[in-house]
Amino acid sequence: MTDPTRAEIETMLRQVRDTAGTTILDHAALDATTLRDGTLHVALATDRAGAGRIEPLLPQAERALRTLPGVTAASVILTAHRAAPAAAPSPGAAGGGHRPLNLGGAPGQAAQGKLLPGVKTVIAVASGKGGVGKSTTAVNLAVGLGMEGLRVGLLDADVHGPSLPRMMGLHQPPVVHEGRMTPLDAWGIRAMSIGLLVDERQAMIWRGPMVMGALGQLLGDVDWGVLDVLVVDMPPGTGDAQLTLAQKIALAGAIVVSTPQDIALLDARRGITMFEKMNVPVLGMVENMSYFCCPNCGHRTDLFGHGGARAEAAAMGVPFLGEIPLLADIRASADSGAPIVIGAPDSPAGQAYRALAGTIAATIRRRT
Repeated sequence: MTDPTRAEIETMLRQVRDTAGTTILDHAALDATTLRDGTLHVALATDRAGAGRIEPLLPQAERALRTLPGVTAASVILTAHRAAPAAAPSPGAAGGGHRPLNLGGAPGQAAQGKLLPGVKTVIAVASGKGGVGKSTTAVNLAVGLGMEGLRVGLLDADVHGPSLPRMMGLHQPPVVHEGRMTPLDAWGIRAMSIGLLVDERQAMIWRGPMVMGALGQLLGDVDWGVLDVLVVDMPPGTGDAQLTLAQKIALAGAIVVSTPQDIALLDARRGITMFEKMNVPVLGMVENMSYFCCPNCGHRTDLFGHGGARAEAAAMGVPFLGEIPLLADIRASADSGAPIVIGAPDSPAGQAYRALAGTIAATIRRRT
């Protein structure tokens, strides 16, 4: 049985109409489709106004797509990008004009040309607070992008809590050649972390200037080579480190990770606002620990609530990029040094991360 064609998918989407009689494709364009293990992933490109019209129709669209031959499940996401201000406003100032997202285009700051001359696109994975699974998302996204055929680097910029070495199974320090460090290769990507240079039991009791200096070295003194995308695992919060990274490199976009409960979403909202003030487009939100499935009986429990990030994304006018379940396999894979997209690719979490990587890879290819 052949996969559904683009024309068949578009025909099905045109059958989904709102109360005014307009279809989904009147407000969006079919961006990318992927059929994996019976699950059809569909990405629709739209603007902020279109996203508001389409969001209520997504469940109906997914039901319609499930009727296609060979499709047992369907997931529709919006790849609209909220336009960023043309000039970074001062704190508290109103935003000015807008510009479209241009992944991989001319750097917005000259600093990228000096620090990362061979890197086409830089994407930040961030969170408003710690403990929401930001680093796990960054690692699996980066490896997933590599599995999509892109040349990928992963920078662990969380200086106070570097977890990349353990999660990627890296233990040896990087090789230094002519004063520049060479990133380590693991799971098909290149990776670098301050954790590779210090004992993992050592507390990083550093003041701001030391942190800024370390980040500058991870960017300027590392030979990243030629990459399609560099994924930056940002420190949690909205402080000096985030500002320094935004000033030193031209971030093409940011992904904000949150758990569903209100207290986490408050911080995620601050993170989105921070990127807007720094003139960094927000690619979307990811809801981590979205639900728990019992490994014995399969019963689903919403430990932290459910759908909070999707609702917050809609309220903030940014895309919702997907749900990641809370599974013991994710913890086990991180501790073992094999990302779950490698260790358990067919698990619900492995499939969720691969879907996220597929969406971001399609966006990168479309914009470069």
